Amino acid sequence: MTSALLGPADLRALADGLHIRPAKSLGQNFLHDANTIRRIVRTAELAPGETVLEIGPGLGSLTLGLLEAGHPVTAVEIDPILAGALPATVASRLAASQLSASQLSASQLRVVTADALTLRDLPGPPPTALVANLPYNVAVPVVLTLLARFDGLRTGLVMVQSEVAARLAAPPGSKVYGVPSVKAAWYATTSRAGTVPRAVFWPVPNVDSGLVRLVRRPAPQLPAGVTREDVFAVVDAAFAQRRKMLRSALGEWAGSPAAAEAVLRAAGIDPSARGETLDVAAFARIAAARHAG
Repeated sequence: MTSALLGPADLRALADGLHIRPAKSLGQNFLHDANTIRRIVRTAELAPGETVLEIGPGLGSLTLGLLEAGHPVTAVEIDPILAGALPATVASRLAASQLSASQLSASQLRVVTADALTLRDLPGPPPTALVANLPYNVAVPVVLTLLARFDGLRTGLVMVQSEVAARLAAPPGSKVYGVPSVKAAWYATTSRAGTVPRAVFWPVPNVDSGLVRLVRRPAPQLPAGVTREDVFAVVDAAFAQRRKMLRSALGEWAGSPAAAEAVLRAAGIDPSARGETLDVAAFARIAAARHAG
């Protein structure tokens, strides 16, 4: 069977045909290595026939890998030229690849021209997995936005800048544990799932990439009247001055350091602790304690 996947020459030919050059402002670095694409699809551990949400499909490298493996894809692309070209590229590549009956046709691709950060509705069957090569500059807000708005997403495998991967998957106490780590943990268990060298992209980025696995889990329990936004406000305040003890770091948020100390003690947390030592459940207890007080 001939592969449907795009190689380096295919990517350049498609880009030339569309009269485009990869835009640094949109984080456009296109995958061109078939082994890497298939590894990403395998690592995503998708259920047979599972519908996938892909953000930033670009010229279609990963899209084709997902379809070739038998997964319907809802692809969200902010660039109207790329979004408009994707269906024809997929149809042409899949037709030429002599796919078996167990694999999918171009009819299983849905393309949405939109900014993922403003996305609120999706056509067709709701995707249950997120698999994406995310633009480096918006990776964290995109992940958090999608997990917040589409609770049907049960798993995710995202490729991001290696440094961002470390932050998303960092446990409490780690040097890189911070706001992204805590907020991602609100929605999902996160873990590193491998590295991706810069050489498999066109154009070649200045950094290596990492894969992060996300598995949806229940959010911490909150009393009535306390919201996720309340918890995230505590997180933002704690890490705005991460070197300070929580008694001081949460002083403005609570009204004064003394008030912060009272809230922390009510939550069962040492006021001299720092935010980087707390897990998401502890931040939820702080928000709840302030509400109760």
